[in-house]
Amino acid sequence: MKNDNLIIGDKTITNRLFIGTGKFPKDGMIKPALEISGVEVVTVALRRVDFGSESRNMLQYIPKNCILMPNTSGARTAGEAVRIARIAKAAGCGNFVKIEVINDNKYLMPDNLETLRATEILSKEGFVTLPYMSPDLSVAKKMKEVGAAAIMPLGSPIGSNQGLKTKELVRIMIEEIDLPIIVDAGIGKPSEAAQAMEMGAAAVLCNTAIACADDPVQMALAFSLAVKAGRTGFLAGLGAVSTQGEASSPLTGFLRDNP
Repeated sequence: MKNDNLIIGDKTITNRLFIGTGKFPKDGMIKPALEISGVEVVTVALRRVDFGSESRNMLQYIPKNCILMPNTSGARTAGEAVRIARIAKAAGCGNFVKIEVINDNKYLMPDNLETLRATEILSKEGFVTLPYMSPDLSVAKKMKEVGAAAIMPLGSPIGSNQGLKTKELVRIMIEEIDLPIIVDAGIGKPSEAAQAMEMGAAAVLCNTAIACADDPVQMALAFSLAVKAGRTGFLAGLGAVSTQGEASSPLTGFLRDNP
């Protein structure tokens, strides 16, 4: 695990759990959750940041050492996503951006084509782009071609806590695309985050499962530990899966074989 760092853009990241800041029952719970988890990358919707009011400014709850990754939540087209990203950068939020384009009101599935367009525009402008998408290998390859710094496929519908329902599609993306693959959305349990990391995901982004837990602070810690465990298991190399039993010790040459 020594020097097992994740590099995105010009940032070196050691904690592979990313956390979102929505849905917490109290804004005051955000900071202790981020601190106990040791998280380094935090995403926030620009519409929840009020730069003119300290009491309503979400940024006050984010530790200064964290990398702020504004998302384009609320965008329904590539053009809207681009405008949101530009506003965030102009307001001093940096050049990292999670590109999120959703025009489906029922399942909240991302629009991959509009997301691709926004990724191309913003990458050319110098943004470090992390597009959130429905796992699709061909579209993900195009996102890499136009400059995406990482790809963020959903595990299941956003906010659903259904877990890693797209496991095989995500596995293929991890295998075929030479970019960090960050599982985003739908992860409901620490064990599911560990599973994503065991597959070789570069990181996991979680919000609902932490924020809506009975104890969000302790759940943030649980997810941080799970991500570390999954990453360690991946690096260690998981054992082969067998279709039949195989004894860990010899079953012959003992008792029954003796005269």
